[in-house]
Amino acid sequence: MTNTPHISVQDFNVYIENQHILKNININIPNKSVTSIIGPSGCGKTTLLKSFNRLLDNTANVKIDGKVLVDGENIYDPNVEVTHIRKKMGLLSQRPYPLPMSIYDNVAYGPRIHGIRKKSELDELVELQLKATGLWNEVKDRLNASATRLSIGQQQRLCLARGLAVEPEIILGDESTSALDPVSTHIIEDLFIHLKQKYTIVLVTHILRQARRVSDYIIFVYMGKIIEFGPTEEVLLNPKEELTREYVKGFIS
Repeated sequence: MTNTPHISVQDFNVYIENQHILKNININIPNKSVTSIIGPSGCGKTTLLKSFNRLLDNTANVKIDGKVLVDGENIYDPNVEVTHIRKKMGLLSQRPYPLPMSIYDNVAYGPRIHGIRKKSELDELVELQLKATGLWNEVKDRLNASATRLSIGQQQRLCLARGLAVEPEIILGDESTSALDPVSTHIIEDLFIHLKQKYTIVLVTHILRQARRVSDYIIFVYMGKIIEFGPTEEVLLNPKEELTREYVKGFIS
């Protein structure tokens, strides 16, 4: 496993409506690995995740300072092209949001926007990504059916396939199994473990068992600060910081 940072956060602060949400964040997230962000509700986990693809731009009264480097490029540089940054990121939300169109068109949507028009190329891409997310055998005979008719677990995998179809480098997951049944959760977790061969994956999760199952690294956030960062087993089983120990034992929620 390489330890080269894919995302490097430097002296990063986020203020929303004059509240200091993220406080002097410094972290290097390794390439081609799964890193989970854990911490109690309201500690800043999702805000940190959203900072990686500039989704905070959509938040009212937000002020940001510091740097987030992706492949060495500061994505908060005033001259940066935001669409180019977001193309590098696939985002899997808490609940799946399939587009109101067919299964096929959901996956082909992004490639079409980026200029792929040939049906043979689109067919190949759709099949490739549906196979990558374990959906192909389940839906290959009904690609023209509405995506909204899939089960919620299948919809979440379809959303992942849609994200992968634009060839991102990084997959971001925000509590992305919280709405799923245990079987679908297990499938998505297995996909994350498999996909890290090609992608850097950063997840927000409130489930410590899940963080331990899928993650190579853990970031523990508390009250807007990074308290501890390190290999999963180290942080969860032998934490250095007292606050981490209390959280892992369930004394902080």
